[in-house]
Amino acid sequence: MEKTRKIVLFACLLLVSFLASSSAQTCLNHSFSNRQYANCSDLPALNCFLHWTYDEAAGTVEVAFRHTGTTSSRWSAWGINPSGPSMLNTQALVAYVNSSGIPHAFTTSIDSMSPSMQQSALSFQVPSLSAEFENNEMRIFAVMRISESLLATNQVWQEGPVSNDQLMIHPTSGDNMRSTASVNFLTGQSGGTSSGSSRTRRRNVHGVLNTVSWGILMPLGAITARYMKVFKSADPAWFYLHVVCQTSAYAVGVAGWATGIRLGSDSAGVTHNPHRNIGITLFCLGTLQVFALLLRPNKDHKYRLYWNIYHHSVGYAVIILSIINIFDGFDILHPDDHWERIYIGILIFLGVVATLLEGITWYIVLRRKNRGSDTDKRSQSINGANGVNGFGARGQDV
Repeated sequence: MEKTRKIVLFACLLLVSFLASSSAQTCLNHSFSNRQYANCSDLPALNCFLHWTYDEAAGTVEVAFRHTGTTSSRWSAWGINPSGPSMLNTQALVAYVNSSGIPHAFTTSIDSMSPSMQQSALSFQVPSLSAEFENNEMRIFAVMRISESLLATNQVWQEGPVSNDQLMIHPTSGDNMRSTASVNFLTGQSGGTSSGSSRTRRRNVHGVLNTVSWGILMPLGAITARYMKVFKSADPAWFYLHVVCQTSAYAVGVAGWATGIRLGSDSAGVTHNPHRNIGITLFCLGTLQVFALLLRPNKDHKYRLYWNIYHHSVGYAVIILSIINIFDGFDILHPDDHWERIYIGILIFLGVVATLLEGITWYIVLRRKNRGSDTDKRSQSINGANGVNGFGARGQDV
């Protein structure tokens, strides 16, 4: 019981520390009012950020480039360059606030080291392009239709002064000369200091933690309790194995649940209501289950039957909801198909093991019942015979 309390305390401390931890302002903390992006990157210079979503079916990349801490008298630009991490040959998206006070966005191909920065077509189509300027932040929104060869490429971004609607040369020192990085629109990897791969990793960690805890350890703990206790030699070892398995699953599950809460807070515009609601329900039910261990009545207590009904009902509900939510998570994450097949294989394995153990359990229980019935009959027969013969003999003696 003391070990159970320590595990519960550890899980609670893990949850509190995870939720209370604060992180530096990154692209993950930003949400758009009417747009959603799957990946983002904190670019390593000029206070810039890149958000994007790759649509494989359409062959397009929807991007949002943010330049913070700028003014309406400066232009901002971002582009990709398959030739290398340099300005020359960059296919750029440019934006500035014109003399009418309206943000203006256009495309330009940087074909020389002294570009005119005039509007020109790019080597790929840009079906949608717009810009916004608000709170000293320039935002460029675009949809680019690019080939597979450009999914992993170099990105270049820049900023400079504007004078009478003319874009002037950018500074040639400091961060302005370090504004290049790599980007992979397909995998979410970026050469930025805090890339969208961070969010992708956190989503994957969230999925792995919850699959292992709620989807594997919880059913395994239930199997341990149901089928090991039928063996007298396993008592009370089965109980401690059950407690360790379930509390470990809860501790890992709390970490996975907290990761999901953080992902939700970092992606205010992205909601998966059924998945979130089931996750919250699982956390509440799992917490009740763990704390119920601390209130477990003795075997001969009058309330033990009711506690058992509650414990078993909530436990099986948690397992069923967990499996449903895990498959919902697969639909959200879209991992490689083999990961879902692996989990299905694990469930099939656990199901086969549970079925075999169920048959063995019933066989043992029925055999014990029959043995007990035969023993009672023999006992009654012997007692009856001794009673008649003994009384008759004593009666005759008398």
